[in-house]
Parts: sequence; structure tokens; C-alpha cells
Amino acid sequence: MSIKVGERIPRATLNTLEDGVQSVTTDELFKGRKVVLFSVPGAFTPTCSAKHLPGYVERYEDFRKRGIEVACVAVNDAFVMAAWGKAQGVPEGLHMLADGNGAFAKSLGLELDATGFGMGLRSQRFALYAEDGVVKVLQVEAPGEFRVSSAEAMLAAIG
Repeated sequence: MSIKVGERIPRATLNTLEDGVQSVTTDELFKGRKVVLFSVPGAFTPTCSAKHLPGYVERYEDFRKRGIEVACVAVNDAFVMAAWGKAQGVPEGLHMLADGNGAFAKSLGLELDATGFGMGLRSQRFALYAEDGVVKVLQVEAPGEFRVSSAEAMLAAIG
């Protein structure tokens, strides 16, 4: 069962690459903040690299002007997420987070079994908006689609 609007983001530890691999908890990321978290099935994959992440890079300032932080998460390691962020020109402040073992995706109930494609356990493509760790908007994509989790769709959903 997946997380729902009105529920609190589960406690989990993610990783980022800043002076070595650093752990960041969901409490640290969400407590007292407004955050849009979007998840992609994998760094350097076609839709994720051509549309999903670039949309958030292009609209990053629109979120910041509203006092909203932005974070991208994928079931990849911190080194891959950092390299992907660098390759995509991700601005400082847009968090590139690694859910290396998929534990966070599973805790949200949004894991994706991509073993048929040789990709193992991944995360579904989604975006959520949370205030102080409570989900206010949740947009989960249908398999193979990219519509409701885009930066534009989230800006519209947040209002």
C-alpha cells in the first residue's frame, strides 16, 4: 500500500555525495520545510535524463521563489546521482539523493520491480509535495507515462 496525502513521510536514510558519501535522514530533509521530492526509475535513463530532471532544473527558481526545496531521488548510489547531477547541470541546492537499496521506495509503497528489464528493484516515477514531513500532494505516474510528476504539473498542483 502506498503512502497517501495526509500521511507523514516514513523515516529513512538516503545518501548524497558531499565531501564523501553523507547520510541524510528524511527527518533532516523534511522537518520544518516545504519540499518537492520527485523520484525517477534510474539516473541516466532516457525519460529521466531528457525530460524529468531537466524540467526541475529549468523550473528550480519557480519552486525556490515559493519557499520550496527540491529533491530528486533514485535507486542508485550516491556516486551515480552526483555524476548525473553534474552531467545535467543541476543547480546547487537541488538535492540529488541516493536510495541505494530501494528501502525508501519500499517504505513509501512505491517500489517498482524492473527485473524484467534487467534493472532490479527501482522506484516508480512520482512526485510529492510535503510540508513539515506531511504529504500534501502525491502524483504517481501510470507505467510508462510521464505527465503528472513533471515540474510543471507539480507547480500547478501546489497552486
